[in-house]
Amino acid sequence: MSTAELATSYAALILADDGVDITADKLQSLIKAAKVEEVEPIWTTLFAKALEGKDVKDLLLNVGSGGGAAAAATSGGAAAAGGAAEDAPAAEEKEEEKEESDEDMGFGLFD
Repeated sequence: MSTAELATSYAALILADDGVDITADKLQSLIKAAKVEEVEPIWTTLFAKALEGKDVKDLLLNVGSGGGAAAAATSGGAAAAGGAAEDAPAAEEKEEEKEESDEDMGFGLFD
């Protein structure tokens, strides 16, 4: 990670810890106060746009969780999976047949 990225990341964490909105101007002023001179304004703009409307503390706490949407889809789909479990082997067989039929066309990918 470059010095610019690291300085901008730390500045964003400082702002998030203080409960201040993360903007490019605030990031740039923190970086200047830290006397880091190698940061181009594009980095602060990118970080500000990427973190706009997001709770940085929540992002840090849920780094390894895989996201809330995936967990909701899994738990919501668990009830439906009981009835659909019987159909799963049939779907796999259809996919295998489809792959086999592609081989019968008389040419291959690298021919």
